[in-house]
Amino acid sequence: MIIGILNQKGGVGKTTLSVNLAASFALTGSRVLLIDADPQGSALDWAAARAGEPLFSVVGFPRPTIHKEISQLGQGYDHIVIDGPPRVTELARSAIMASDMVLIPVQPSPYDIWAADEVVKLIEEARIYKENLKSVFVINRKIANTAIGRDIGDALSTYPVRVLTATVTQRVVFAEAAAQGKAVHEIDSAGLAIAEIEEVRKEIMEAIK
Repeated sequence: MIIGILNQKGGVGKTTLSVNLAASFALTGSRVLLIDADPQGSALDWAAARAGEPLFSVVGFPRPTIHKEISQLGQGYDHIVIDGPPRVTELARSAIMASDMVLIPVQPSPYDIWAADEVVKLIEEARIYKENLKSVFVINRKIANTAIGRDIGDALSTYPVRVLTATVTQRVVFAEAAAQGKAVHEIDSAGLAIAEIEEVRKEIMEAIK
């Protein structure tokens, strides 16, 4: 399965989700490749900060030919996660075309809800050529016990895209793990952050069927 994680708005936590979802898949025993398609190279920076054996492979490929080269790049892997660029570009279009599912992370803010429109339009365009392409929203960096955190699901329902029930709360442990080049699974084995990431992975697997 190939999952593209995209939103044209920066700062929505794409790389954090990409890294931790890739780790979640890897810890099930799958061979996982994380493709850093963001010219900023945040996933590559994460990998460089790591000491010790990686849980999964990370390659940088910020080129608008991902969809043409994905079969060669991903040869031998069970799952591929693409950390997409933060703007609507030919690179974003290519990442979408390479994906079986596009995961759209959205923070609970009006600006993020409005910004989601652009990536939704790109996905609809891609379906002309790839009719089985799936897409879902995931509420990310949610602030616990706030009205906007509770209401964002309703706000996103105006789009023709499913909103995952699983959400990811903003937690310090994500930043602490990133600073060490690790996934949250490696530093907080029984924490709430892991439970949330695991729920997102399980729901993605259900949605792809």
